[in-house]
Amino acid sequence: MPKMKTSRAAAKRFKKTGTGKLKRMKAYKSHILTKKSRKTKRNLRKAAMTDATNTRVMKKILPYL
Repeated sequence: MPKMKTSRAAAKRFKKTGTGKLKRMKAYKSHILTKKSRKTKRNLRKAAMTDATNTRVMKKILPYL
């Protein structure tokens, strides 16, 4: 059976934690930051876990993660 290909776009965006969950960074932090409050920008810095509904699909396109 041939090797499965990893989605390189997803591999750059997700990391696996020790418990097997997928960690991601939050969106909306790249530009147009002047209209966002200081509190909003601070909260966007923190990493988040992927939602359980998306985890099954993500693990399929990241077979070797």
